[in-house]
Amino acid sequence: MHVKMSGDNVNHASNSKGISLPMTRVKMIMKSSPDVSSINQEALLITTKATELFVQYLALSSFNNGSGKDNKTLLYSDLANTVEGTETFQFLTDILPKKIFARDYLKLIEEHPIEEADN
Repeated sequence: MHVKMSGDNVNHASNSKGISLPMTRVKMIMKSSPDVSSINQEALLITTKATELFVQYLALSSFNNGSGKDNKTLLYSDLANTVEGTETFQFLTDILPKKIFARDYLKLIEEHPIEEADN
């Protein structure tokens, strides 16, 4: 999977509030927390904008340090390498893991067997 990057794509069209992400989707994700009963419209707007800025920062960091810079392409491996190699993004390692071949994973399991937890 890859995404073409250019200056035009970074400054894309957004709605009247300067937000591109669907606020209804962000609200749905926020409400999925059992601790959240209602969401103020201002809090939703700020959370949505912060999410956009974070995703943009991750994408630009990955693009600038990635292998597809010459042909203006952002690869999954660029994202995964940035997440693994940057302390700020390491909380995303479960979401954006480095890809590994099944044979390599099976070899890793053989070398380091996982101990079963006592239940």
